[in-house]
Amino acid sequence: MDSSETPEPASSVAAASHIPSCDLLSHTVGRPEALLPESLEQRGRLNLSDRKLSLQERSHTAPCSSPGLNGRYIYPVSITDLQDCVQLNQYKLKDEIGKGSYGVVKLAYNEDDNTYYAMKVLSKKRLMRQAGFPRRPPPRGAKAAPEGPLQPKGPLERVYQEIAILKKLDHPNVVKLVEVLDDPSEDHLYMGMLAVMEVPTDKPFSEDQARFYFQDLLRGIEYLHYQRIIHRDIKPSNLLVGEDGHIKIADFGVSNQFEGADALLTSTVGTPAFLAPEAVSETRKNFSGKALDVWAMGVTLYCFVFGACPFMDDRILSLHQKIKTQPVEFADISDDLKDLLLRMLDKNPENRITVPQIKVHPWVTRHGAEPLPLEDDNCCMLIEVTEEEVENSVKHIPSLATVILVRTMLRKRSFGNPFDWGRKEDRSSLCAPGKVLT
Repeated sequence: MDSSETPEPASSVAAASHIPSCDLLSHTVGRPEALLPESLEQRGRLNLSDRKLSLQERSHTAPCSSPGLNGRYIYPVSITDLQDCVQLNQYKLKDEIGKGSYGVVKLAYNEDDNTYYAMKVLSKKRLMRQAGFPRRPPPRGAKAAPEGPLQPKGPLERVYQEIAILKKLDHPNVVKLVEVLDDPSEDHLYMGMLAVMEVPTDKPFSEDQARFYFQDLLRGIEYLHYQRIIHRDIKPSNLLVGEDGHIKIADFGVSNQFEGADALLTSTVGTPAFLAPEAVSETRKNFSGKALDVWAMGVTLYCFVFGACPFMDDRILSLHQKIKTQPVEFADISDDLKDLLLRMLDKNPENRITVPQIKVHPWVTRHGAEPLPLEDDNCCMLIEVTEEEVENSVKHIPSLATVILVRTMLRKRSFGNPFDWGRKEDRSSLCAPGKVLT
């Protein structure tokens, strides 16, 4: 694995719907009928109720005039250990609703805006150990820009720069990170998050439903590629549904930024069942980042219409072999969809269909009846970040309050995950979060 690439950083970056109700599990998210084109309205509203919720990041805070610390700002934090929760400023931190290798997630209620959030606590040491979030690789060869922006000196400064970039992403089909809290003297980063709904994939979609979601995914990926970001972990569980029923791409934990026309990648990261053949090849030294995302989009579309991945195996090496050699098998689908899937899942990345070609494919546009916007209309402008934005990308909080918070959270343990029902350990090779494979 190339040392310039980022193994698995530790965060999901997202934003989503406003959910004022206390009953998160029964909240129904759907696209308002008034926003549906007539053809979609006639086909019926997408059934997104009674689904488990994904927790992704977003919050709303106003600038603060507190004194600075090391060139950044300290934001005062008031913490109270209540009987049934921990009070963190306007947030009431309640039960733990998830945890992973890099931290825990607590359900949090914001009294100011009557919204349920999650508060994700990440380890900076582990972030720095993985050297980025996401990491910007150095320019490579003819595809790289001759001069790129100056890189931060240390891994934590690089974290701040990438957070600043992610906070400026602004697209209806990409989640938006708004705020990150940092304790400068302790090991934790705090991310305010909203609770939103995953795309339901327990049952296959009709082609109309799959097209509706896929058009959103396609617009979001075009925007990310325009912003020189390769996602590297596109899959249904990283696609979230907002209040309007539209897809939002989430979780940039293993993403890469690049200079020039495309990313030239050398490491293998992502979810095993969604990896492209070139990424698991023993002989290929490098590969196109954009082509990787297209392959993963193809696997995701296959999941939409068939309810399962095209290549599955409990053993990683056997799974890799199937991805590299096994033909794609189809049940009864339209010829247009079959053509699109075959071109997206072409095992030769040089022959694989590209995002601009997918946008005009007959299945995607319904033979021109539902054209997608031009790139200029979909992407607007290239994001650049200033030194000031990097400096202010993370809000610092006093360490004493953080220590109290962490100790109280650990003392009030609630390690069960209410969203973990039906999940099996032996399926981890197919659906686990992005891992580094060496």
